[in-house]
Amino acid sequence: MKHRTLGRNGPRVSALGLGCMAMSDMYGISDRNESIATVHAAFDAGITLLDTGDFYGMGHNEMLLGDALAGRPRDSYQLSVKFGAQRGPDGAWLGYDARPAAAKTALAYTLKRLRTDYIDVYRPARLDPNVPIEDTVGAISELVQAGYVRQLGLSEVGAATIRRAHAVMPVADLQIEYSLISRGIEDTILPACRELGIGVTAYGVLSRGLISGHWSKERSTHAGDFRTHSPRFQGENLEHNLQLVDVLRGLAEARGVSVAQLAIAWVLARGEDIVPLVGARSRERLNEALGALQVTLDTDDLAAIERAMPPGSAAGDRYAAAQMAMLDSERDAR
Repeated sequence: MKHRTLGRNGPRVSALGLGCMAMSDMYGISDRNESIATVHAAFDAGITLLDTGDFYGMGHNEMLLGDALAGRPRDSYQLSVKFGAQRGPDGAWLGYDARPAAAKTALAYTLKRLRTDYIDVYRPARLDPNVPIEDTVGAISELVQAGYVRQLGLSEVGAATIRRAHAVMPVADLQIEYSLISRGIEDTILPACRELGIGVTAYGVLSRGLISGHWSKERSTHAGDFRTHSPRFQGENLEHNLQLVDVLRGLAEARGVSVAQLAIAWVLARGEDIVPLVGARSRERLNEALGALQVTLDTDDLAAIERAMPPGSAAGDRYAAAQMAMLDSERDAR
């Protein structure tokens, strides 16, 4: 396993991280035993970075990881945790709460569910419009001083918010969507992170399966699957986006790799300060993703990929309108 550092002074982590959300939420029903087996297989392959959120399955994901991590030396892996999303008993999204007291309360529950004494990177899931980012970061700084958190992270915020947060306390990394068809961070957000020495953990590197090479127009989704309402998976948008994937497939086949491996390798090639999170919930998909580490893209490869999927080529936003409005990062991307 190759390794990268999160930011200028952050932790040394595996070059690929495991995003665990889909094991509990958003994509329909998952098999618990297979999920735990996938976490174990990730460890066996050298993955050390696990990403979760306290609202993934309303604590289910953290409890699942608590079981999967039982008996593992705590210094052999890093936990990245998001907090702040508010949800009802029916799973409805109710907004965000990143007040200092809420941050500390959320962490108390997270530590219990994960059965650990500290979190390596702790971050608000979104910018709370009612709470200055300085207040939220100040609370996390206190948690760092108390030993409950090691590093501050951010998620889906723009360059101005990154600078404000970093002025209070050094930010280890920004977690944000980044893929061949989600490149909004390249204009202002990524340059700001690099100027300040902040790493990026990139989620959605396969655009929730859309550019994995495994999606088709005929594929159905389960009840509760996020993609049922995602603009990029709808009607003409889907047809257009899958045509892009077909072009990418030709490039992948010429290299003797899968579409998913090529797409992940592209993210890896964007810089040593970027760590892709792969959302595998089965050992089969994990093994495929790991193959991306063996793919080296030269200048010609990157140019061909750029021609196949140039910036802005995707049809449809990455979230529905209501969720897009909650993204501070999109204020920089538009």
